[in-house]
Amino acid sequence: MAETIHVEVAYALPERQWLIALEVPLGCTLGEAISRSNITEVAGNLQIDSKRVGIFYRPCDLQTLLRDGDRVEIYRPLTNDPKAARRLRAAG
Repeated sequence: MAETIHVEVAYALPERQWLIALEVPLGCTLGEAISRSNITEVAGNLQIDSKRVGIFYRPCDLQTLLRDGDRVEIYRPLTNDPKAARRLRAAG
């Protein structure tokens, strides 16, 4: 029997969140876990940007091997530039 690990795939919008638990084979990559979760269809044709994924807040690439208990996260683009927001707060 092939060894498996447990991981979660997470994505959040301001009004809705998805957390999908999976059992995947040992040696599974971050990209494979996203594909196996079907989150791209569940979350409304979500497009995966290889620069906006990570594991527990740590940016990673799609080829990163997963470990048991990892949470794969898909990040949304920023809606506001953090530097511009700080400048506005400082000026106001």
